[in-house]
Parts: sequence; structure tokens; C-alpha cells
Amino acid sequence: MTSVLIANRGEIAVRVIRACAEAGYTSVAVYADQDADALHVRLADEAIGLGGDTAATTYLSVEALIDAARRSGADAVHPGYGFLSESAAFARAVEDAGLVWIGPSPESIDALGDKMTARRIAQRVGAPLAAGTDQPLSGPQEAVAFAEEHGLPIAIKAAFGGGGRGLKVVRELAEVADAFDAATREATAAFGRGECFVERFLESPRHIEVQVLGDGRGGVVVVGDRDCSMQRRNQKLIEEAPAPGLTEAQRTAFHDAARAICAEVQYRGAGTVEFLLAADGTISFLEVNTRLQVEHPVTEEVTGTDLVREQFRIAFGEGPSFTETPAPTGHAFEFRINAEDPGRGFLPSPGRVDGLRIPGGPGVRWDSGIEAGDTVQPAFDSMIAKLIVHADTRDAALVRARRALRELAVEGPATVIPFDLRAIDDPAFATATFAVHTQWIETVLLPVLEAQPRPAVAPVSGLQRFPVEIDGRRVMLGLPAELLAGIGRPAGEDAAPAPSADSSELRAPAPGTLVRWLVDDGAVVAEGDPVAVLDAMKMETTVTAHRAGTLTPRADTGATLSADALLATIA
Repeated sequence: MTSVLIANRGEIAVRVIRACAEAGYTSVAVYADQDADALHVRLADEAIGLGGDTAATTYLSVEALIDAARRSGADAVHPGYGFLSESAAFARAVEDAGLVWIGPSPESIDALGDKMTARRIAQRVGAPLAAGTDQPLSGPQEAVAFAEEHGLPIAIKAAFGGGGRGLKVVRELAEVADAFDAATREATAAFGRGECFVERFLESPRHIEVQVLGDGRGGVVVVGDRDCSMQRRNQKLIEEAPAPGLTEAQRTAFHDAARAICAEVQYRGAGTVEFLLAADGTISFLEVNTRLQVEHPVTEEVTGTDLVREQFRIAFGEGPSFTETPAPTGHAFEFRINAEDPGRGFLPSPGRVDGLRIPGGPGVRWDSGIEAGDTVQPAFDSMIAKLIVHADTRDAALVRARRALRELAVEGPATVIPFDLRAIDDPAFATATFAVHTQWIETVLLPVLEAQPRPAVAPVSGLQRFPVEIDGRRVMLGLPAELLAGIGRPAGEDAAPAPSADSSELRAPAPGTLVRWLVDDGAVVAEGDPVAVLDAMKMETTVTAHRAGTLTPRADTGATLSADALLATIA
């Protein structure tokens, strides 16, 4: 019996736990304090606490994860996506501990996870590329110099990691330096490394990606392709397979380039090679994600492949179960159901999920790490679930998607469901011409979206630990913070006073960390002026003045704030 520790949380942890159950493996979950009663913890065969309440002390802590694997007696580690899934250092630590790493070799992660090295590999095998740097930028002035030489727009990108974090598109020369600083901060917060590079940005491109499986000996099979152009802030919201509207020559070019890049490094396991497709047909290699993608279910649905089981097969020495690209059957969409308010610029909206109605019926799949009564935690990602639909044709899949989205109901946090319904009815997306691109949401749809009611502030969550003695042995006892929150307070007393109705008070729009002030104490601001930057659910959000007047800060840089916490007064 093989025991697999899943070094992740939420939906992907649940996905891997289910694959373990079907493969006959024991699943071991890990959890941060606030995830102690999360769905992935409840479903796993065993669960190990990581003893912290931040990403840095839990899901990004190599030491804590290796210790959890040792304590559980696990044989292997599956990293999921995000967090340390693309960390060569973590992969090496797993293998050095005598465990099987269910992913690419550390050498492949080094070569492809570093986007600059990946560019050099792509050049070597003849893959198409936009102009860019192949060394980390030493500072903002190098980014400015590149923009002056090659023109705008440019994209400043984190060299390590993915998911749109640490990526800034810049169209004005005066904004390049600030964008570099912001990209560096986001990359450091999300991946623990802040190196960035820069490349020309193709205006209004489509985002095409190719799913591959490598046997680790130079053999690479392309599983299929996807379109992931429906993005906001460079993070995907709607994905589909196969990619619509491609010519056979384009599809062949994508597949051949992806296969050549991965074969060059003797890639092992599941990976995704990403490209941009400009309106004029120009193709440019973007990056390789050396892990399982969030959107892998759409490829599974149209190819009949279980990509997590394929990861198991390859990691345990069996190799992929097929060697030729499977012909796609039908069409599939995936909708990321995020706790965000599209009408407020996709502002994060963490909180308790008070009610949840899940759609069903033929061709409908629901992948989630949340059930009714659970809380979308402000310290982590905003995704509640993924809704996947599959049908015989793209048009039939769109009909099924409309039906499923209308059945779906989430009570509590604001969600992207109204946006999804609006988006798939837009002719630019729904018709055969497929006129969407990676900036389409922000330039076309965002201005017409309506704000949703603000959710209640997320309840206190996590654990409080106390030393206790059991049978003469000292152990640590963890109790839910919400259980302890009311102890010592008179009945009916609230845990915190309600926010004041004082119209001068500027309050945090979402829970997060105050990254920096954009104006000085005593500055005179106009309504709508950017005044502060908040790191909310792993993305930087700009806070604007709610009125004109003189600003006085009421929170310090670096402070961790709850939703509606007092940021400043504007008198």
C-alpha cells in the first residue's frame, strides 16, 4: 500500500485524495490552523497539522511539509498546484528524504520553472518567441531601458511561479518602475522569490496551452490543447478544450513546439506549455508550468484521461498509459467559481458559505474544496470550486453551461457566477468567430458589471493551542478559535464593534495586508484617487479615496487588516 502526502489544500487536495482512493493509495492531508476542519482534511485517510496560520509557515514551509511526511510515514508527495508545486528545492528535499516526488525532476523544474531558462530552451528547439530578457532584471531601470528599446506594451513577469501572480502589463513608460516593484512584491509573497524578467507584450492575444505527459526519458505525448483567454488580472476564469477556432497548421505548431521543449529536458510527469496567439496569427512561447494545471479537467473530459492517475503511473515507474495524442471527443468548459465581486473590479470576497446548491445532470462535474458551512479563508486563494461541463459540441456545451450556472447558488460571499452567465452569452465568446482575448474581460465586460451586496465579515477561524498533560505526557491541544472567541464575554456581546458610520472613514474593502501608502500623511486627495495598496488573497488591490479631502493614515504599512478595518480618515 502506497501512502501519498498531498502538500496542498482546497480543491486540488480533494482531487488528489479522490484519485488516491481509486488507485488504492492512502491519502495524507496537511492543514494550516484555519483549515483544521476543511473538506480535504475531512476526506483524507489521515491529516497532519502544520502548526501555523500563514502560507509561509504552512503550505510554503518545506521543513513543515517534510516533517509531516515523516510523521505520517508517507511514501510519496503530490504537490498539487500553486504553493511549492514548482519548487525544485522542495522536490529535492522530498527525494532526499527518501520519498517519491510525484512531479517533474528537480532538474526539469530548474530548467523550465525559471522562465528565462525556458526561453533559452525554446530558442534552442526553434519555438516561436517574442523579444525579451533571458536574465533577471537587476532593478526597475533595466525594465525601463527595455521598454525604451523595444517599445510598449511590455510584460514584467515573475521568473518563478505562475497563476498570474507577479505579472504586470505596462503601457506607459512612467509606470514601468512601479510595476516592477509591484511584480517583485507579489512574486516574493506568493513564491518566496522575487526575480523578474521582461518581454514584449502582444496586444489582445489569445492564451493557448498544450497539455503534455513525459516519461522522463525523452518521450513526450501531447494530451490536448486548451484556450484560456478569459482572464482578469492575468488569472484565468473560464477555460475550454479543445481550443476553438485554430487552423490545423496552428494546432500542429503548438503541439510540435510543446513536445520539442519538454523532450529537450527529458520531462517527467504532467506539464503544460503555454503560448500566446496574436490577432495577426503570430505565435509566441510563453512559459512551461511544471505541474498539474487548475484547468486540467477540461482536457480530462474531452480525452477520457485521468491526469492525476497518469501522474501516479509515471512517478511510480509505469509510464503514461498511452503514447499517441487522443482524438478529442466533444467540448468542455471549466468555470472557476471564485469568491470575488466582478462589479467591484473582482474584489476578493472571503467569508462563510452559508448555503450551496450544486448543479447536476448529464455532463456536469463539480470539483470543490468547500461545502456549505465552510469558510473561504482570506489568507489563501479565492476559488470556491470549479464547475466543468462537457457535451458533444461547443454549442451544446454552452447550453449545458447556462443551465448548470443557473442551477448553481452560493449564499454568503459574492461570486463570479453573474459574470459567467453574462460572459457566455456575449457574441464575442459564444459565436464561432471567438473574438475574446486576454484583456477582453477588463476592457469590454468589466465596465458593465454590477456590484453585489457586501458579504458579512468572515468569522474568526483557526486554532488556539494549549499545553495539556494526558497520561503523564505533555501534548499540545488545539481548539477552534471560534469556540474560544466568546469565552469571558457577557451573553450577546459582539466579538468586535461594528464599523462606525462616520463618513470620513476609509475602510479596507477586503481582508489583507497593507502593502504601502501611495500618498503621504496630510495629502489632499480627490474622490477616486489611489491612496493605498492592499495584498488581498495573494493579489495586490488598489484602494481609492471614497471622498475628497485631507487624508490621515490610521493603519501602518505591514498591518494585517480585516474587511472594513479602518485604513484612514479623509476630512
